[in-house]
Amino acid sequence: MSIKEFFKKAFSDMKESTKQQHEVDKANFKAAKAEAKASFEENKFHNSYKKAKATAKKSWDEAHMSVDERKAKMQEEREKQIAGANERIEEANKRYEAAKK
Repeated sequence: MSIKEFFKKAFSDMKESTKQQHEVDKANFKAAKAEAKASFEENKFHNSYKKAKATAKKSWDEAHMSVDERKAKMQEEREKQIAGANERIEEANKRYEAAKK
């Protein structure tokens, strides 16, 4: 295979991959949009004063955190996300092993 053919095939593969990723992104966007629409309808006219006050307090507290507090909170959130991802990986590995047998 010549270099010209190699690059032609490589760029063709990248083009196909990009098209497929675009489809995934469109589907994810539509899902997020539908979830937001459903969430809005569920919470329409149900935002109580108590809930609004709690949300405002949370925003106020987050806005007035020190740099170290904000870093600690972000680190904690990242650790939770990593732990969740690891749980999903373990579950997927269990399913894989069960299907492999």
